[in-house]
Amino acid sequence: MTKRPILIHPDPRLKKVSAPVPDLSDALRKLADDMLETMYDAPGIGLAAPQVGVNSRLIVLDCVKAEGETPRPLIMFNPEIIAHSDERSTYEEGCLSIPEQYGDVERPAEVSVRWIDRDGNEQQEDFAGLWATCVQHEVDHLDGKLFIDYLKPLRRQLITRRMQKLKRERTRV
Repeated sequence: MTKRPILIHPDPRLKKVSAPVPDLSDALRKLADDMLETMYDAPGIGLAAPQVGVNSRLIVLDCVKAEGETPRPLIMFNPEIIAHSDERSTYEEGCLSIPEQYGDVERPAEVSVRWIDRDGNEQQEDFAGLWATCVQHEVDHLDGKLFIDYLKPLRRQLITRRMQKLKRERTRV
């Protein structure tokens, strides 16, 4: 497995709608494995293909964070939210493409998701709590939407300026 560089906002590739995965290949499975390694190393709980510069509908996530608990890595090709609860919940979200910046985002508290797994099988599962927030956040990436798009314009501009400064500092190193 290979760790991949994570794109930092603002980057036009993060605002594009991702293409559906027509069928699974060894290259796509390797990409998924690389994304899991990249996500764990970052560390994060979710990562979408656009964040590593690949315009494909692929996300990985693992919201098991408790010490000693068994990890539950999920690989989702063409994930689709097929239902959501009326009940809402608010989480302080962050993003590996927007390091060290956070904001409260309100989303449906529960979602049903359908996807294709690493072996090409269709899966469907209901998610609640942090898992529901994470999967919605990652699916948003596939639609060219970032968590800061839910924030007030002034806050979004402030975070964007911080990221531009971060990118300038990183290119000088």
